[in-house]
Amino acid sequence: MTKPMYRAFLLLLCTLPIAAKAQFLMDMIDTTKDAGKGMLGIYKKFDHLRLSGYIQPQFQVAESKGIKTFEGPDFGTNVSNRFMLRRSRVRIDYVHFGKEAKAGVQIAFQFDVNERGFTIRDVWGRVFENKLQTFAFTTGMFARPFGYETNLSSSDRESPERTRMNQTLMKSERDLGAMITFEPRKKDAKMRYLKMDAGMFNGQGINATGDFDNSKDVIGRVALKPYPVTKKLAVSAGASLLYGGLLQNTKYKYSTGQSGGVTKLLVDSAVANIGTVSPRKYYGADLQLKLKNRKGFTELRGEYIGGVQTGTSTSSETPNALLTGIEGFHVRNFRGGNVYFLQHLFSTQHQLIVKYEWYDPNTKVKGTQIGASGKSLTAANIQYNTLGIGYINYLTENVKLVLYYAMVKNEKTALTGYTSDIKDNVLTCRLQFRF
Repeated sequence: MTKPMYRAFLLLLCTLPIAAKAQFLMDMIDTTKDAGKGMLGIYKKFDHLRLSGYIQPQFQVAESKGIKTFEGPDFGTNVSNRFMLRRSRVRIDYVHFGKEAKAGVQIAFQFDVNERGFTIRDVWGRVFENKLQTFAFTTGMFARPFGYETNLSSSDRESPERTRMNQTLMKSERDLGAMITFEPRKKDAKMRYLKMDAGMFNGQGINATGDFDNSKDVIGRVALKPYPVTKKLAVSAGASLLYGGLLQNTKYKYSTGQSGGVTKLLVDSAVANIGTVSPRKYYGADLQLKLKNRKGFTELRGEYIGGVQTGTSTSSETPNALLTGIEGFHVRNFRGGNVYFLQHLFSTQHQLIVKYEWYDPNTKVKGTQIGASGKSLTAANIQYNTLGIGYINYLTENVKLVLYYAMVKNEKTALTGYTSDIKDNVLTCRLQFRF
């Protein structure tokens, strides 16, 4: 190891204090000597760093080989069971404290490393306003402030994955943009239970190689943080709005409507369509109830999202690139939601989870209308309903075991391959290690 690398390694050890252990190390140093004073200076300068992370190794069994799924990546063509690292993340936070220990600046980096590659998840900075202790400004790559489940960390979420609708509309959850937050930080503030976020984002998410148009997503959320209604019951809720769109770079614009009394795919090929904005408008509401009981807690969560989505002929995901040729954006009305029921069993170590979710990517068609001759409606319009049942064992503060079975139902259509329910249920057995 070279001297620069050795010095960097020593510096890294000094800049990753972990509460009492870091203090213990400093107690061992003689600060009356020059070497000790130098170490003390490094400690004071970098003691606002925090290193955290988690890994999620898991084993999954699918009902049939090669299924497409939202319980993780799709299965390989000849695969119905697999070991995998679903997530393996490291996060570095730095918070600079000003006078009277008021937060001034926060910086965060988060990376995901697994057998499928290396991905940057979070890179953002936040500036806190300290006079009123009410406002903050965030910019960089971070989670969109929309809905409840989008911003619920994968290390804390009880179900192994977010809902199909969330993964479709908010793929990877994050985007590049800037956001202003209203959140009183004083303990006695009258509005301390209120939080409001308003931001502007590129719109394509982190899956795009870069922004490809001037259209931006404006996203806002108003939330009531957990409010103690009684000593045992806490309530939280939120309302969200996303208003954005994508540049229409071809003259072809597709939608679902009536023609000759028949509901079918319609195409508008007016040249005037070029340069317009294909809409993305989401409206959401969520509610969470948490009741304390003798064995722990009972929780009930619900979330509903509806609106208009711009996708492609084969998917209702937000496109991450402009289309070419006779391809065009497909505009669909959608709706969906989820309900969580969580119950501690015997103690807070054991927890039951029941989760129901649904996603209808096109509310204007249903059943055998999809795939019928002359309608040109693809699998991107099929509604899915999923019931998940699981058990969580919090083995220690740093390890938890998750067993979860997702039962997926697609609506029966006239489309080849979807005339009956696909055998795509998935059992997940996961251990999560966290530090």
